[in-house]
Amino acid sequence: MSDLITFSFDASPEDTGTRIDRWLAVTADDPSLSRSRIKALIIEGQLTCDGRTLSDPSATVKPGAAYQLIVPRAIDATPQPENIPLDIMYEDDDIIVLNKAAGMVVHPAPGALSGTLVNALLFHCKGSLTGIGGVARPGIVHRLDKDTSGVMVSAKTDRAHIRLTKMFAAHDLERRYRAFIWGMPAKRTGIIEQPLGRHKTDRKRQAVIPSGKHAITYYKTLTDLPPFGCFIECQLETGRTHQIRVHMSHLGHGIIGDQIYGKALRAGQMPDSVSREALSVIKAFPRQALHAASLGFAHPVTGEALYFETELPADMAGLHTHILNAITLRSKV
Repeated sequence: MSDLITFSFDASPEDTGTRIDRWLAVTADDPSLSRSRIKALIIEGQLTCDGRTLSDPSATVKPGAAYQLIVPRAIDATPQPENIPLDIMYEDDDIIVLNKAAGMVVHPAPGALSGTLVNALLFHCKGSLTGIGGVARPGIVHRLDKDTSGVMVSAKTDRAHIRLTKMFAAHDLERRYRAFIWGMPAKRTGIIEQPLGRHKTDRKRQAVIPSGKHAITYYKTLTDLPPFGCFIECQLETGRTHQIRVHMSHLGHGIIGDQIYGKALRAGQMPDSVSREALSVIKAFPRQALHAASLGFAHPVTGEALYFETELPADMAGLHTHILNAITLRSKV
């Protein structure tokens, strides 16, 4: 069965001049196709007029035109268990701590309804989830971006979920990240205290805006890697969406590989002794070079002090080696 449903409509002369989204909602006479739903589909490019794609829901109906609206079939919103390998660092009856691989989405969302960490945890923890809010599911209390690797904790019981949620809300835990950034900050250590909120024109991005939520990132330089950048450690006091990525970009030193916020250095900004090939390899790093290196917190049930730390994943370690080799070659020129 196709995942798409096609609705066809023929416009009559009396329909002329009517807004297309309003006309389709009335003509379709389908409860699942509200005007707002149709408007969203049009904006997504799912409507054609005589074979030509329309993307403006405020356009008016043309007499005699043939319209086709493509509607994706409804998908079961309940995440399903999937046998996906996990790097488990610690597990007991109440919590599970793991090292998330880069490329894995944490929670199912449009465009990523399977293959997520939640799907993997449902399979791995089957039979041991006592229920979060009355539902047998893992209690995700914090997230890492799809392309950020590193330590995460998830609750398996309602009591652990409630207490972990309170810990994260009160910032009563320690989170450290490591990253490779472009350039070298004027200050080797510093505090970035800038409010974060949705970008005004690109709703998928975050930005520093006066009306945003309070956000604080502490950073320190671990290794200078001139002239390309440096290796840094960041500690979060707050946990806003894309916080480290946006804060470092705001500082003028975006994370290497970050296609959204990490403005790469150009060849013209490099000394003549820098190999263009070496720079192009660094610029081609396929994800933000950001890793959640450690997580420390009190066990939500027993109160035991727990601390977990991971090494850099292979791709970031390889990036580090490449940069060091490029620096060594430059010094010999």
